[in-house]
Amino acid sequence: MPDIKKNIISQLQKNILLWEGFKPPVAGDADVVGLGPVEAAFPNGVFPRGTIHEMVCPTPEQSAATGGFMGGLLTSLMQQGGACLWIGLSRKLFPPSLIAFDVEVDRIIFVDLQREKDVLWAMEEALKCEGVAAVIGELREITFAQSRRLQLAVESSKVTGFLLRNDPRKLGSTTCVARWQITPLPSELEGGLPGVGFPRWQVELLKVRNGNPGSWKLEWVDGHFVPVAEVIAANEVQERKAG
Repeated sequence: MPDIKKNIISQLQKNILLWEGFKPPVAGDADVVGLGPVEAAFPNGVFPRGTIHEMVCPTPEQSAATGGFMGGLLTSLMQQGGACLWIGLSRKLFPPSLIAFDVEVDRIIFVDLQREKDVLWAMEEALKCEGVAAVIGELREITFAQSRRLQLAVESSKVTGFLLRNDPRKLGSTTCVARWQITPLPSELEGGLPGVGFPRWQVELLKVRNGNPGSWKLEWVDGHFVPVAEVIAANEVQERKAG
């Protein structure tokens, strides 16, 4: 009898995770977005698609870093086709910069609006379109009820949505599956060469539904997110070989 109860509870937990957008890992395709150790923080170790993610950007520097990090995510999210809608009030992102993250910029539709309520409306409508790969909305504030409307939209379309909270006054409760905060880190130059190194970020998961919040240092190298510790170790090995 105890085993039967355990099996029932286990199956219920799996069903709840599926309803919330957390899919079980697929053989040979566990790292579907390529976030490495960050993906282990999510239930089943899989980045949840078809849900809403909240990206907190309290400073201009973090907004810029989040834009670059989003470019890396879009590379994976748009692999299977579909366009991305980027909706906001005052776009500061330079679209060609996304080419550095292997994003096909011509498949991103930028929608510039005048009012935040228009951003929410446009985002909700875009999230209902099944042919869209991702929808990004830039705004300052959102209520729980408004976030619930966005979540209801993706539950049927399975489109992945991102809320870029630029300069939020307060962070209340939302239905978002995860709350992220991306902070820029100094890049490392290769072999003393002049210029700018690969982008680096401090990636923080402040909240994860049914998951484990944490903090990681990642670098974008040759089209992939790589833990900074691995990059440093690889560089040290190369230096020893060269010496």
